[in-house]
Amino acid sequence: MSTAKGIFVFLFGLSLLSCSKDKEGTPTPTLPVLNIDPLSIEEGNGISPVYITLRLSAPSADTVIAFLESEDGAAKGGEDFEAINFKPVVFPPGDLREDYKVNILGDEEFEGDEDFVIKIADVVGAEIGTGQATITILEDDVNTDLYIPAEGYTSPASYPNMELIWQDEFEGTEVNPNFWTFEIGTGNNGWGNNELQYYRQGNTSIIEGNLVIEARRENFGGRAYTSSRMVTKDKFDFKYGRVDIRAALPFGQGIWPALWMLGANFSSVGWPACGEIDIMELIGHQPSTVHGTVHWSNQGQHAQYGGSTTLSSGRFYDEFHVFSIEWDEQRIRWLLDGQEYHDILITDADLSEFRNNFFFIFNVAVGGNWPGYPDATTVFPQRMIVDYIRVFQEN
Repeated sequence: MSTAKGIFVFLFGLSLLSCSKDKEGTPTPTLPVLNIDPLSIEEGNGISPVYITLRLSAPSADTVIAFLESEDGAAKGGEDFEAINFKPVVFPPGDLREDYKVNILGDEEFEGDEDFVIKIADVVGAEIGTGQATITILEDDVNTDLYIPAEGYTSPASYPNMELIWQDEFEGTEVNPNFWTFEIGTGNNGWGNNELQYYRQGNTSIIEGNLVIEARRENFGGRAYTSSRMVTKDKFDFKYGRVDIRAALPFGQGIWPALWMLGANFSSVGWPACGEIDIMELIGHQPSTVHGTVHWSNQGQHAQYGGSTTLSSGRFYDEFHVFSIEWDEQRIRWLLDGQEYHDILITDADLSEFRNNFFFIFNVAVGGNWPGYPDATTVFPQRMIVDYIRVFQEN
């Protein structure tokens, strides 16, 4: 603390102490506790004032003064917000709350969510409780820089004794309407999982030979997030074979990409009686782990069985990987980059769902029962990038 600041605090301290004793010199009563509240706010464009709240645990008969300082995090003083250097906040006698204005310096450049800290550097007339608060600046600009990995595993174009019966290499300028249908809206109860997004076609594009599904933080259709969900229902389904899907996956708390399948009789028998085969699911706060799972109806009750595998290093976002299943009348096997990591025997009568035709579903959900919900650490937009899908059967 500088000499001038020290004298300022010392003089206020003498003043408050002299006011808080009676004529007999009675000791100062227990001091109230001062706390500062965290805050999350959208960045905006230009200068936007926000108000940081300070609270006293009890009213004081004397004036209370807090001195605030800011500390850089990912957000930098002078660039993303106006820095605070030992600024006083005064609580008149009896006051329990004061708000301090901080100017956020917004722009139109995508930088992701950023944060900084405001600290109570000193206080006169109170004790410090929660002495610092994280202020999160939520990114509201769209990331126009698309990251498509240049590296990663590529599966063989053919296999012995098998023929390629269906594929989508995602060439051209738009999703092939002969293969895919977009499912629109919020579904029933957030697609059965309490998901937060509104699905729409506009969040999907074909870029440089890749399918890109983008989850965004934006208000649409009464929801705070948008994404896409596309299916081959009534356009392509099959029973038994090998599926290879080459993809790079999004990440972040509350992000839930999936490459999966439902029984073609879904419309008539519902779920889980139709059966579900999850070729790949990832929950965004575990960006290095993927899951392979089946769901079915066991005497009228939902049953499931799954396994997972984790990269030795890096995330599934960093480069392309190939997610595969090998499915026949005996077994379903899950593979990552050609290596099996999970399987299930499906010969039991209760697993008859997996001896029917299935169709594909690609989607990126935001929030839901399993991954939880986005928080201040979640960066948007998030993108799932699919290079190709190929289906092979024995010839």
